[in-house]
Amino acid sequence: MNPSALLLLVVAFGFLYFVLIRPQKRRQQTQRQMLSDLKEGDEIVTAGGLYGEVTGFEEDDVLVRIAPEVEVKVARRAIGGVVNREPGEGEPVTAEEPVSADEPLTAEERDKDSADR
Repeated sequence: MNPSALLLLVVAFGFLYFVLIRPQKRRQQTQRQMLSDLKEGDEIVTAGGLYGEVTGFEEDDVLVRIAPEVEVKVARRAIGGVVNREPGEGEPVTAEEPVSADEPLTAEERDKDSADR
């Protein structure tokens, strides 16, 4: 194998590391930290979009109240984020306030929504 081909392989691996591997590890670390910081009373959203309040913990599961007198067991790894934590308590709020159907979107909000899609 000639030196230029070896150099190309090293550069390609370095590029993949900084573009794919490193950011993924950072996201995994952030997710692990969020799951370890969960406490009773936190408002969460699951990966499937179910909102609820943490009411208890089991080994690999979290008990979540999704309605009055309705509690479900959710796998800890299925929790997508904490949505109602007070500012200054670690993770920032992960979900925006929903816009009611009565309030029209401003031009800036429509542009932002279009850019997100």
